[in-house]
Amino acid sequence: MLKQKLKFKRIMLIDDNTIDLYITARLMAKCNFAEHINQYNSAQKALEFLRENQNNCNVLPQIIFLDIYMPQMSGFEFMIEYDKLSLDLKKYCKVYILSSSIDEDDIKTANDDINVVAFQVKTITAQFLDSIPFY
Repeated sequence: MLKQKLKFKRIMLIDDNTIDLYITARLMAKCNFAEHINQYNSAQKALEFLRENQNNCNVLPQIIFLDIYMPQMSGFEFMIEYDKLSLDLKKYCKVYILSSSIDEDDIKTANDDINVVAFQVKTITAQFLDSIPFY
């Protein structure tokens, strides 16, 4: 039996909701979306990982899926700090906002951020994953 090729080497999920993390990771595994799925329930810990590894593309995620509303550091606060990271990292890592929010201000804020590729309302689907181009 042929093993289906995985779309991405590494991706990062950032969401304080462990159920959302689990469901999203399972869907991604089922869709052969990524070889490695790094899950963070803290935006601060994810940011720390990115800071420490910003010069090592071998461990960086190609795609980051980021929730907006989280304790301690929101997705928007994360993006302010993300913007301070190296240009090479920002070229390599593509950020998608995943949120249950349908607030027009949230959508506009996400879409106005030059480091955000797209805003997607939760829950994600196989069709959404298929629509993400390989970078």
